[in-house]
Amino acid sequence: MAPGAPTASARAIADAATIVRWCDTLAGISQDDARTTRVYLSPEHARVNAVVAEWMQDAGLRTWQDAAGNLHGIVDGATPDGPVLLLGSHLDTVVDAGRYDGVVGVLMAIRTVARLAASGPLPFALQVIAFSDEEGTRFGKALLGSSAVAGVWDDAWWDLEDGDGTTLRQAFADFGLDPARVGEAALPPERLVGYLEAHIEQGPYLEQAGQALGVVTSIASARRFSVEAVGEARHAGGTPYERRHDALLAAAEAALAVERICRAEQHVGTVGTMSVEPGAVNVVPGLARFNVDLRGEFDEGRDRVWESITAAFDEIGTRRGVTVSPTEVHRAPAVFCAPALMDAVRAGIAATGESAPAELFSRAGHDAMSLGLVTDVAMLFLRNPDGISHHPDEFVSEDDVALGLDALAVAVERIADDRAETR
Repeated sequence: MAPGAPTASARAIADAATIVRWCDTLAGISQDDARTTRVYLSPEHARVNAVVAEWMQDAGLRTWQDAAGNLHGIVDGATPDGPVLLLGSHLDTVVDAGRYDGVVGVLMAIRTVARLAASGPLPFALQVIAFSDEEGTRFGKALLGSSAVAGVWDDAWWDLEDGDGTTLRQAFADFGLDPARVGEAALPPERLVGYLEAHIEQGPYLEQAGQALGVVTSIASARRFSVEAVGEARHAGGTPYERRHDALLAAAEAALAVERICRAEQHVGTVGTMSVEPGAVNVVPGLARFNVDLRGEFDEGRDRVWESITAAFDEIGTRRGVTVSPTEVHRAPAVFCAPALMDAVRAGIAATGESAPAELFSRAGHDAMSLGLVTDVAMLFLRNPDGISHHPDEFVSEDDVALGLDALAVAVERIADDRAETR
């Protein structure tokens, strides 16, 4: 290790080894043997909650599952029914996921709470939340678990369906949850001190800066759309080009327009799925479905870019004789981290020996977006070599996890000190 490089405590080094081992264990809780896929209200969701609940209990936390399927663990503060500082992340995954996205933040929170509780009660309770559905993989709507905790559940979501046609309402019942009681998952905002989330960076910027840890300044404003391009299915051999209304080509051109406009406007737009009907080699496609994920640092810029994209869709559709119709399926405002909590995270990183902690805007969404609706939030990013995520190759080193544990513990202590000074 280079002279002056950040160093971790012996306690953090030991805890980091445990966390990496736990990540490996959880990666095996999957609906697929060959890859990690763990979605909301599935048997794997129940299994992972049970395993992590045992680890919470072994660490001295009192545990329960809430009315939306989120797992909680708590260590009481100095005052019964007093304020609560939340820490956490999520346990669900995308399809064919890596083993650290979300998971490492939950496990770091558990070990941090155990470490701090050993020194006696803080002026607030420490509550770890393992959110159940950050990704939105099963029902297409992200942040379901944390939306319930924030008290912003929308009853329109009950009719969402998964790929097998199961509604969210039915999935709740199948999992043993009562849809009528989902409101009980909401936490009282007046008791909350704030929310801290540790997470791997889902980009390359910390690696480029040569730093293990970073302070998040804000979280991307996001909108998602499902889009239908409706043309006309006709014989591939018998239909001349001037008579074709090819839905696939319109959709492909629309996808390129998303990239072109977002690159020019310094936003991020992605077309992640596309399907075609009737899907025969000798038939001009009459229907294409695709989605658009749009992200920006500010809501106003994001919405301006979307207007440019829809104008491009209209032009493409008119020129090709295809109707291109988007429907919004998700909207999340930009969330700005609270300065006082950012200062605490910054102090935590500085305590590891990093003199000038990196500050980053998160282009990825996180459960902190929901919690930011009801309390102050801050995030600690951990270096992810090459920045790859939502992929089996995502990675965080044991050394960086150890540094993150020390930083998170100091951040919580700083929040406790600040609270004591203001009383």
